[in-house]
Amino acid sequence: MLNLEVMLDEEKIQSRISELAKEIDEDYNGKNIIVVCVLRGAIYFTVDLTKKMKTQTELDFVKVSSYDGTESTGRIDLKLELNENIENRDVLIVEDIIDTGYTLKFLKEYIMKKNPKSLKIAVLLDKEERRKVQIDVDYIGFKIPNKYVVGYGFDYNNTYRNLPYIANLKS
Repeated sequence: MLNLEVMLDEEKIQSRISELAKEIDEDYNGKNIIVVCVLRGAIYFTVDLTKKMKTQTELDFVKVSSYDGTESTGRIDLKLELNENIENRDVLIVEDIIDTGYTLKFLKEYIMKKNPKSLKIAVLLDKEERRKVQIDVDYIGFKIPNKYVVGYGFDYNNTYRNLPYIANLKS
């Protein structure tokens, strides 16, 4: 078992997701949007967020990879492409974390090539001090320090995703 220190408990996570859902509902006000979940990490966040939203949503998925263990490789691999036609549609990318910004920059460029009507981004965690490229994020759950986290979708070598809280992986 890893040495973990809880940073965000389940109640705090769910409370903030409810607030984000209200913000998104206000911004989209009755529109039908396509929510693009970034697999695998954002699946828990996407499910809980969309369940709390009143906005009508369609779900689609992309899968990208840039990590090996606890470090980013700096290379973005698109492993699963969008299935839905998003041309002239309102699109919301839901991602678990933004740190360097490379993955979200890549995804934003990828989606913009498909001519959406609008594009917004929601992230659960923002590790701002690691940012290497500027990317605007519309909805941020929590700002966190530069610590490796597991739980609630975040993994260590594809394990620990199912923890109901977010914890710092201590060395």
